[in-house]
Amino acid sequence: MELKRIVLGVQYDGRPWQGWQSQPGGQTVQDCLEMALHKIALHPVKVACAGRTDAGVHALEQVVHFDTGADRPVASWVRGVNAYLPESIAVRWSSVIAVPENAINHKTDPASLEFHSRFSAIARTYHYVLYNHPVRSPILAGRVGWVFRPLDEQRMRDAAQHLLGEHDFSTFRASSCQAKTPVKHMYEVAIQRQGNLIFITLHANAFLHHMVRNIVGSLIAVGVGNQEAEWIADILSDKNRARAAPTFMPDGLYLARVDYDPAWSLPQQVTAANWFS
Repeated sequence: MELKRIVLGVQYDGRPWQGWQSQPGGQTVQDCLEMALHKIALHPVKVACAGRTDAGVHALEQVVHFDTGADRPVASWVRGVNAYLPESIAVRWSSVIAVPENAINHKTDPASLEFHSRFSAIARTYHYVLYNHPVRSPILAGRVGWVFRPLDEQRMRDAAQHLLGEHDFSTFRASSCQAKTPVKHMYEVAIQRQGNLIFITLHANAFLHHMVRNIVGSLIAVGVGNQEAEWIADILSDKNRARAAPTFMPDGLYLARVDYDPAWSLPQQVTAANWFS
């Protein structure tokens, strides 16, 4: 029986779920997805993801993979699986990658595999959406972060420039973070306003736990006038989490895209330009 590695692009609304990672209670995106995959594969399925998301955090295109000997049409991993998923989760695309016969379990030797949703990733993009209005919106609740004080997006852009390049991001790292190193390379931080909505896009080779939400909280401190733009450079160099702003709410955070070598030919759909399409 030929073993296949199936790669999926998964989109989900994080509001009903206790995050991505499987938990004993089973109220996570991973638990729900694995149960649906079990029904199509007809055997227990364990998936690995590109990046675990916390409770309330959304994904426009989470990338996951699993191994199976089940012989199914590629479309079955989309339409078939979606038939067993709730409205808040959907598989958007699937791709099949052959696994070498001598491949070792990815938990012990990730480099032995041809493709791994986490270890093969070369960059990631997150969006944070802020609703900047004196009164909260019940329509947008759970989908955006809310700031009632006026935000100056140009001040935020000026502050964000200090985050570009390779840095030790310990200042924006959660104490529970398990990353081997706090040094990451930030390729882009873009901030755009459309009416009362402010879109913050962060593109880096990798992110630490709570890094985006901690950065957003600190950019807001600059945007409302509590800090100057240069404060971001100051606290970044200090490498002290206590000096940055508190972790901002998860509501407006979206894992938007995970980048891989084009050689994998994954049918990815989400880009910065069409992320709600």
